[in-house]
Amino acid sequence: MSKSKLWTKDFVAVSMTSFFIFVVFYMMTVTLPLYATDILQADKGSLGLIVTVFLISAIIFRPLSGKWMITFGQKRILVIGAVLFLIGSVLYSQINSLSSLLLLRVLHGIGFGMATTATGGIVANVIPDDRRGEGMGYFATFMNLAMVIGPFMGLTLIEASGHSAVFTVAIVASVLGLLCSLVLKVPTLKMVKSSTEVKASFLASLFEFKALPIALAGFVLSFAYASIISFVSVFAKEMNFTSVASYFFVVYAVCLLLSRPFTGKWFDRYGENFVVYPAILLFTIGVFLISQASSGTTFLLAGGLIGIGFGTLTSSLQSIAIKVSPPQRRGVATATFFVLFDSGLGVGSSVLAVVSGSIGYQGMYGVCAIIGVMALVVYYALHGRYSKVTSRVALEKQIVNK
Repeated sequence: MSKSKLWTKDFVAVSMTSFFIFVVFYMMTVTLPLYATDILQADKGSLGLIVTVFLISAIIFRPLSGKWMITFGQKRILVIGAVLFLIGSVLYSQINSLSSLLLLRVLHGIGFGMATTATGGIVANVIPDDRRGEGMGYFATFMNLAMVIGPFMGLTLIEASGHSAVFTVAIVASVLGLLCSLVLKVPTLKMVKSSTEVKASFLASLFEFKALPIALAGFVLSFAYASIISFVSVFAKEMNFTSVASYFFVVYAVCLLLSRPFTGKWFDRYGENFVVYPAILLFTIGVFLISQASSGTTFLLAGGLIGIGFGTLTSSLQSIAIKVSPPQRRGVATATFFVLFDSGLGVGSSVLAVVSGSIGYQGMYGVCAIIGVMALVVYYALHGRYSKVTSRVALEKQIVNK
């Protein structure tokens, strides 16, 4: 069977829009706490609010964006979100107090939530159905690259030129993201409303209930992953792995990129269970290795396994959420998935901070490995055992048999 074309102008445009927005997101996430303490003289206890208010704003506006995409169109919501995101990036250099910074983070979070929800919905319609797993995998790779490039660029700029250079680069990246969104041509979907949809409640218009089971599995996994993004650098310092700590996410990204050409194609060819079950196991083993790490080598090996495992899971679970939802509600399905996924990160960061204070970081990572096993059970119970074999291999066999 001949495969449909994946690398179109529109696929590249929506992927680059996502890349530039996430570069700014990750760059500001690691540098704003330093700006708050160095320039605004904020106390350490308030630094967590810089991330929290941003995520809360994004979470609140994700389902609203999904609904608006159906009403006003996907591209319009993407452009509005990108414009708000750009405005936020421009205003950072004008901030002179912690309270004004937090207010700006609300605006930036709204733009981020709208833009990233829109890109997730749009890319699902740009990617051919027979290459969805592969396409979503490559789309996620742009976000994964931003996760490495953003923090590295931000910290390097602060060291070389100060915070003003960070704000300037954030503005440039935001402008590029907006330009990419403007050249994007979004496929027109025929919006067919059933009598059930017409009578649907306001809550049903915000959330795609068919995507909730897989989103719940994503919540459990992101809860455990919060231990990586929130505490892995502190853990490395405590264990005297500082000489290799900066390479953790580099190894993470390299292993993810090396696996990406295979995992996405396997998703399409053999079905989601063939990819998701091993990915959860690799992620769980990686987290467990961190809890047992006594050398930098083990620490970096864990980073590689987590990169393959969790990096594969983010695109695979999102693909499933889109797959089980009606085409005209793919934006809502994307919003539903990321509301729970982002909530898992936020709740996990808060809860695991308490856990680490009680039993230490090694004990906390041991708990997260157990949560990884729980995620395997949750995925099986909510989706895996019901998953129909709709892979490319199955379709090819059906055609041959006919």
